Amino acid sequence: MKPILTAVSVAKRFGATEALIDGTVTLAAGEFVALLGPSGSGKTTFFRCLTRLIEPDAGQIHLDGRPIQHLKGARLRAARRQIGVVFQQFNLVRRRSALTNVLTGFLPDIPLWRVAGGCYPAAALARAEAALGAVGLAAKAHQRADTLSGGQQQRVAIARALAQESRILLADEPVASLDPETAAQTLELLRELCRIRGLAVLCTLHQPQLAERYADRVIGMHAGRVLQSRRQ
Repeated sequence: MKPILTAVSVAKRFGATEALIDGTVTLAAGEFVALLGPSGSGKTTFFRCLTRLIEPDAGQIHLDGRPIQHLKGARLRAARRQIGVVFQQFNLVRRRSALTNVLTGFLPDIPLWRVAGGCYPAAALARAEAALGAVGLAAKAHQRADTLSGGQQQRVAIARALAQESRILLADEPVASLDPETAAQTLELLRELCRIRGLAVLCTLHQPQLAERYADRVIGMHAGRVLQSRRQ
């Protein structure tokens, strides 16, 4: 399979601390890859480098075979739209509805006056509603985020990435704060999105048994280095 995203020897230092020494990974369409590693092993730093939320000090990152580590402005924003991120703590605006939270994925492309007035374009609304439907939350579209369960909030976060039509999903400990049943449902949803929509998913986990159950491939991370991958 031709990779969508390739990272080779990505590195990041914070002062005297080498947070990421060798971040190397390939992701293909329709592939669910689990990244296992203890806290402090560099997983979150790796994700932030892949999305250029922080600038790597070394290494190469390619999207569809094209380097993105030197992109700026509109070209960088376009590349970032291809990579959705789901966080452990959901990163939702708690007092806003599920639909409004999904619409925040369009903020870079919508004029500020529309956002301030809640006057979102019809096309954006349609995509946001469809994304909520894809994660089973169409009926919760107008419910405040802080009234949803933890699993439902995580689904809203996933819908936000779907609405911006990301082809790659980086899920950073997406089930760490969920109970076992809800965690299993969330990972099942991510695997289903891989199969149906052809998303490439890289998901950090602490639980080897979950990685074994849901991932197509498991890679490890230790002391800032990505270790050899193992296909299920």
